[in-house]
Amino acid sequence: MIEIVSKTQNHYSFTIRAKSGQVLLHGSEFDDEKAVKQVFRNIASLQFSRNNIERKTNHSGQFLFLLKEDYGSVIGQSQLYDSEMGMENGIKNLINRIEELKKEGRLKLI
Repeated sequence: MIEIVSKTQNHYSFTIRAKSGQVLLHGSEFDDEKAVKQVFRNIASLQFSRNNIERKTNHSGQFLFLLKEDYGSVIGQSQLYDSEMGMENGIKNLINRIEELKKEGRLKLI
């Protein structure tokens, strides 16, 4: 599921959730809903290379990843993971979920 979230009057974000409801990606903030919808179209066209996923470790030793557009702009951030394997599974789950949403036409309709 994809949800558009209105944080304040002129700030929007989104979440991509697994079928179970778990948040796979927290979207960056955008100035208007139209910009969020454009990001969905961009996500639908991603080919998912190493350039689109940036793996990171925070100061506490937890793992996370950033999803980036082809030109490097950050689309969103994952949750924190206790292990590198958990993060890699999170990446796989996000990519699989995005592919499912593409097949369902959910990313194109937004």
